[in-house]
Amino acid sequence: MSFPLLTATAVLPALGAVATAAVPAARRTAAKWLALLVSLATLALAIVVLVRFDPDGARYQLTESHPWIKDFGVSYELGVDGIAVALIALTALLIPFIVLAGWHDADPMETGSRRWRPTQGFFALILAVEAMVVISFEATDVFLFYIFFEAMLIPMYFLIGGFGDRAHEHGEEAAATQRSYAAVKFLLYNLAGGLVMLAAVIGLYVVAGNFSLQEIAQARANGTLHMATDTERWLFLGFFFAFAVKAPLWPLHTWLPNAMQESTAPVAVLITAVVDKVGTFAMLRYCLQLFPEASKWATPVVLVLALISIIYGALLAVGQRDIKRLVAYASISHFGFIIMGIFAMTTQGQTGATLYMINHGISTAALMLVAGFLISRRGSRLIADYGGVQKVAPVLAGTFLIGGLATLSLPGLAPFVSEFLVLVGTFTRYPAVGIIATSGIVLAALYTLVLYQRTMTGPVKPKVSAMPDLRARELLVVAPLIVLLIFLGVYPKPVADIVTPSVQQTMSDVHQTDPKPEVEAAQ
Repeated sequence: MSFPLLTATAVLPALGAVATAAVPAARRTAAKWLALLVSLATLALAIVVLVRFDPDGARYQLTESHPWIKDFGVSYELGVDGIAVALIALTALLIPFIVLAGWHDADPMETGSRRWRPTQGFFALILAVEAMVVISFEATDVFLFYIFFEAMLIPMYFLIGGFGDRAHEHGEEAAATQRSYAAVKFLLYNLAGGLVMLAAVIGLYVVAGNFSLQEIAQARANGTLHMATDTERWLFLGFFFAFAVKAPLWPLHTWLPNAMQESTAPVAVLITAVVDKVGTFAMLRYCLQLFPEASKWATPVVLVLALISIIYGALLAVGQRDIKRLVAYASISHFGFIIMGIFAMTTQGQTGATLYMINHGISTAALMLVAGFLISRRGSRLIADYGGVQKVAPVLAGTFLIGGLATLSLPGLAPFVSEFLVLVGTFTRYPAVGIIATSGIVLAALYTLVLYQRTMTGPVKPKVSAMPDLRARELLVVAPLIVLLIFLGVYPKPVADIVTPSVQQTMSDVHQTDPKPEVEAAQ
């Protein structure tokens, strides 16, 4: 029996979460180091998964399968394709930086009558989220996926509501109220999506007789499993609704700005760079693979919603006064690009969408974590409270600028490649959609450069004049992310080679081929 590598990659952070939570309250520093070491060990396992995965091999590799609830066709089935491998690597990569960036975010602090929750709980919850996200990427049993898709809401709820941002202009009592509101809103929106998906999961079992993704997809491909048109469409809508809430897609997005605004910067990164990627990943793995005809039927509407997300998110980002809300609305716009690429039904579009998930995770982590360091120094999230930061903290301002330029997809930085592929892939099949979507690029340049100008340039504000530059721990967080943004912007081939075969198999699932160019290349 071979070593259960995929199980180990998910179980290790889960055990780490339990061990971290069990550390005595008086040994907070030990809990932090334990969480960091567990996250690094998980990254090492994820690298082994990445190395052992063969892009030219079977679709699902490193598979594990064990009976679980035989009477209901539920199995413990794991397997990874190129898309899952890339996203597991992203998750495992970001968690150590999240832990380091949040090193002091949950330290006990007396503020009036309220005391912050134990430090151990903060880091244990982060590791718990990592475990659930990883197994969601690995699961090839629909019921198993659903369990962890929903279970991750619990630790996220406590991270948002119990360990929120300490920078609040209206005092601690108002901050606590806003955190509770954001956490409840996050939970209710995602629970609603999950309940709709549960109905669709049950419906899928009634039709297919089991929950195995591979068996159902194979039966659909060889014609032994037939779904009535209306049945397939209803099931697709049930799955898609849950994924659209998680993604988030307009108009199901409104929980995200509140959640990111009230969270600490590391938790905000956990939300948008890690957890939300489960939604877009699931669209590729479940919606397109299980319901190919319904996916094509829904494509025009989904593309319109994606376009609205792109433009709406970017427009609202332009008008924000709060740094974190600006990044949140920018992310809504970026998720619109990802979903547009998925449903463009072209190899370029879906490859670009998958790369966008990776690159958005890295660029948003870089920008939001530097923004968090900035906010922790000034004690305010309001853009108007800053000015002239580049004169007193040039390294902080420089890394903030690179993160911002990556957000607007500047050529030479990683997000440009993915956004370009999404637009090319969309234009070849839906030229009008591709043309309209380019307005999001212009708006991204506007909100990013205006943010930098208002916070980093101009006269030095009095409360900014003594602001220290990035410290060694903070540089250790930001520098690798900046290096990755540049490296993948110049040389995206390693990631593209891993995900492209899986994208081509997904295209085969929906019986789509790329449109031929109007003018053939000269031989």
